[in-house]
Amino acid sequence: MGIFQWVGFALISALLAVFVRERHKEAGLLVSVAAGLVLFLTAARQIQAVYQAVDSITAKAGVNLSYLSTVMKVMGVAYLTEFGSQICKDAGENSIGSKLEMCGKIMVLILALPIFSAALDMIFALIP
Repeated sequence: MGIFQWVGFALISALLAVFVRERHKEAGLLVSVAAGLVLFLTAARQIQAVYQAVDSITAKAGVNLSYLSTVMKVMGVAYLTEFGSQICKDAGENSIGSKLEMCGKIMVLILALPIFSAALDMIFALIP
């Protein structure tokens, strides 16, 4: 599914959600969540191509593959957190969405600690 198809699907889904929400609020939310899930899953399929490209680049550069794994995990956490947060906010639960974003940021920090540690080790190795 290309970007034009994604935009078209999103616009049609948004209109459908608005019409359904006028009659039944909960059903409108379900239409919105279902459309978001379809878009998220179709976009997630494209990540494999990104992973392969980054894997190729890191192999040529001689970068440790554990760093690539960490970066991909961080990206996954960021995307999933944003998706969940937006669903909460669509449901009118802005506070829960904001707390989910905070949890995602903490998880990203935890996942990034080994990279920070390796960077510091390299810096300390350069200092005489």
